[in-house]
Amino acid sequence: MAAEATRRLMVFGLDVKDAELYRRYRAEMMPILERHGGAFEYDFVVAQVLRSPTPAPINRVFTIVFPDRATADRFFTDPAYLAVRAAWFTPAVGSVTTIADLDEPVPR
Repeated sequence: MAAEATRRLMVFGLDVKDAELYRRYRAEMMPILERHGGAFEYDFVVAQVLRSPTPAPINRVFTIVFPDRATADRFFTDPAYLAVRAAWFTPAVGSVTTIADLDEPVPR
């Protein structure tokens, strides 16, 4: 029996301090993300966090998916992505919480 196909799924919580800079980051990083076969699936603006194991505030939660772990690693180390991140993400976001980072079966 063949192994079930998987993909990389990551769930992040952010504390976005500057929505306009974050919007610019998203606009500039999307073509890079798409070149790597990545995509956002869910994206939420959070009004209230009722429970969290960390003290970091969260006001944005999203899922990002890639075909596999190696592709995700290539995206997050791509020099073009790192430049966009430094220019727009870093000044826009106060903290990043990794909620989940896993391989999951590809939805049918």
